[in-house]
Amino acid sequence: MGVLPAIAVLASCWLAPVDAPVVDAFREPACIWCPGNRGLKYGTAPGTTVRAVAAGVVSYSGTVAGTGYVVVRHGDGLRATYGAVTVGRFSIGDRVVAGMAIGVTEGTLHFGLRRGTEYRDPAPFIGVLVHRARLVPLDSRPSRPLGPARLRCVGSGDR
Repeated sequence: MGVLPAIAVLASCWLAPVDAPVVDAFREPACIWCPGNRGLKYGTAPGTTVRAVAAGVVSYSGTVAGTGYVVVRHGDGLRATYGAVTVGRFSIGDRVVAGMAIGVTEGTLHFGLRRGTEYRDPAPFIGVLVHRARLVPLDSRPSRPLGPARLRCVGSGDR
């Protein structure tokens, strides 16, 4: 599988894998078999494009109990899991770049992070795009065009 050219961006956080609200936040389970939410659940419609949050190498692409998963191992040791997505596009060892389409959702998207066997809350790793504040003229002059958005890191993910 070919790798799309990447644009180098220095950021201490990532863009979300989808443009959708989080409908179920991370809830650490009390034990490895206990209930909880080991990631973020995004309220996506079926067919929503899912994008890689960072560059890495595919370490798994397949189904578990009828649900599609793609797992990407990043250079810093974190593994990102994209759940409830179409599979078959990637093979183990394929490289992905930040922003590359991973697949499309089958329904709501599960996005999880692990370091080793430990699950991490992905929320501190996700930033938001913000535009610089600008004044709008009160007279008939046209407004200036909106400048480019910048990535603002809201958390401090322990990488």
